[in-house]
Amino acid sequence: MCSLQSTVFYSVRQYVSLHSRCCAVHSKAHYSTVYNPNEKTFDKILIANRGEIACRVIKTCKKMGIQTVAVHSDVDSSAVHVKMADEAICVGPAPTNKSYLNMDAIMDAIRVTGAQAVHPGYGFLSENKEFAKRLAAEGVMFIGPDTHAIQAMGDKIESKLIAKAAKVNTIPGFDGVVKTAEDAVKIAQEIGYPVMIKASAGGGGKGMRIAWNDDETREGFRFSSQEAASSFGDDRLLIEKYIDNPRHIEIQVLADKHGNALWLNERECSIQRRNQKVVEEAPSTFLDPVTRRAMGEQAVQLAKAVQYSSAGTVEFLVDSKKNFYFLEMNTRLQVEHPITECITGLDLVEQMIRVAKGYQLQHKQEDIPINGWAIESRVYAEDPYKSFGLPSIGRLSQYQEPLNLSNVRVDSGIQEGSDISIYYDPMISKLVTYGATRNEALAKMEDALDNYVIRGVTHNIPLLREIITHPRFISGDISTNFLPEVYPDGFKGHQLEVDARRELLASAAALYIAAQLRSQKVLGDQRVSTIPVKCTHWELCVELGKGCHAMEVTKSGDVYNVEVDGGKVEVIGAFNLASPLLPLTINGSDRMLQCLSRDASGMIVLQYLGTVFKVRVLSKLASELNSYMPEKVPEDTSSILRSPMPGTVVAVSIKPGDTVAEGQEICVIEAMKMQNSLTAARQAKVKSVHCKPGETVGEGDLLVELQ
Repeated sequence: MCSLQSTVFYSVRQYVSLHSRCCAVHSKAHYSTVYNPNEKTFDKILIANRGEIACRVIKTCKKMGIQTVAVHSDVDSSAVHVKMADEAICVGPAPTNKSYLNMDAIMDAIRVTGAQAVHPGYGFLSENKEFAKRLAAEGVMFIGPDTHAIQAMGDKIESKLIAKAAKVNTIPGFDGVVKTAEDAVKIAQEIGYPVMIKASAGGGGKGMRIAWNDDETREGFRFSSQEAASSFGDDRLLIEKYIDNPRHIEIQVLADKHGNALWLNERECSIQRRNQKVVEEAPSTFLDPVTRRAMGEQAVQLAKAVQYSSAGTVEFLVDSKKNFYFLEMNTRLQVEHPITECITGLDLVEQMIRVAKGYQLQHKQEDIPINGWAIESRVYAEDPYKSFGLPSIGRLSQYQEPLNLSNVRVDSGIQEGSDISIYYDPMISKLVTYGATRNEALAKMEDALDNYVIRGVTHNIPLLREIITHPRFISGDISTNFLPEVYPDGFKGHQLEVDARRELLASAAALYIAAQLRSQKVLGDQRVSTIPVKCTHWELCVELGKGCHAMEVTKSGDVYNVEVDGGKVEVIGAFNLASPLLPLTINGSDRMLQCLSRDASGMIVLQYLGTVFKVRVLSKLASELNSYMPEKVPEDTSSILRSPMPGTVVAVSIKPGDTVAEGQEICVIEAMKMQNSLTAARQAKVKSVHCKPGETVGEGDLLVELQ
């Protein structure tokens, strides 16, 4: 347990090494923070957040000469944002409601440190009007809009009414609170299916469900209200018409306290899973100048209607005919703000601090450019093969950001050795690439994903790389249904075609040979080996999936010539086996592979084209003998239910002796504030139940056995 008295101060000397690593990206960040010593803002700012956004705010504060205070839970005591800040205070145990949502503890931290202002980041208390009121009562500046705007735009029902009055296009729906599941069904029938059920106080994709019939409406009402209560402490719901196959495009706005407001162009956020964004870009390939201006002007109209002051985002749904409809306004700094900074050159955190102090905006609308193209990939500790991303937990045993590449920005709040826990969002970082054109930015993103080293947790880089290299994405043919349309049976990783499979097999064989040759040497001296010292030719078999591929390999210097599957592959590489990255030239094309592991049995795990492949390299004789080995019988999973992710059991709907139908809910697991219903794969009788509400379970834990 921690206390407010456990204030930690970090000297400049202690801070420098970590600061230089975390902020190395600023030389390539494509936005500027120009500190004007004559423009007095604040002496000390407390950041009421954690992770990457806390680090992001601290970086700008440092450039502006502002001291910073970090708050943290007890499990975050060694977090990067804590080390970066000038002071740090523990505000409670790990659960968010006892730490990062604990207003009393955070207010005490403000008093103890003498912070003059608070930057809330995003999430947590960033859109909590009560928190803003308490700050105002103590004379502490909230770096964000005033409480009126937070309340007006934070309530989706009220915000829709205000948007209508401000002549902003809105989605047809029910302008009131839905009280019961049966009320929801009645309203949905009146609006016409499909409908969107969403939390009135929600955001970030939480508390949202799409319903196509009465049964889905009842189920959606239950889950949305539970998620809304858990995430926002407010279970009120609204229902509106669901626009099928739309784009999700948002406008960044910036306003001051003197009536000035700007729109800083758009961000395309259509690539989503479970209503949460995965890949964003700025600008959008879809908008023409006329539509862009119309959306921007409506966003500014809405901001002025609520006397908005600070950075904010107005989100729209856009149909195939470029009709756009107001979705919601986020009264905070948006997760994906870096891509706007890249194409405009503005530091949005700096602008928020200036506005909070009372300064007027420095720019006019005609000053806001679109310079180049920026793309952001949200790198998560998630398993992309499970519903496009279910949370993964663990410790980052090896971590290396691709900051060696130009025009790459990484906003992160972790480092090697950091833990990804069940208590917080599983985001590892926001990977941003910039180019003069979209093609340049996409090519740079591909390189950055290949060069990003993450070990110890499952991550979603395989999915991210497949998205940004998919022909539909490259052509700009996207919508919020992109993932289920492109992967109707779920994400399966990169599907190897003939040439790519040959490349992978040849690379694995070359790596195997390089490792064998190195093993012959001890401190530079040759030793006895089963492989002749002068050997330049090998006959091997490489197992991939259920196939076994015979090949012949010859080596000359760093060049490996491989004959496999009726084709020839030339692999050139020095194979530094101590490095996680393997830069190779394969048939004249540069490739970056990663070797995740290899063992004495010939098993090699490679990351190739973003996807992890397991191969086994054997000599021709070993392969022949291996055919006599018994095969391991896989576990029969039809009679058991295991947890697909770490989390907390919220509800158990069955008991031993019950008969369940195929698709019937068995239990509900909550992970990172998202509730997931687990269902029976077939009709059966329940033999035993191994979980109960309130218990914490790990990935793969046995939950229920069926007969």
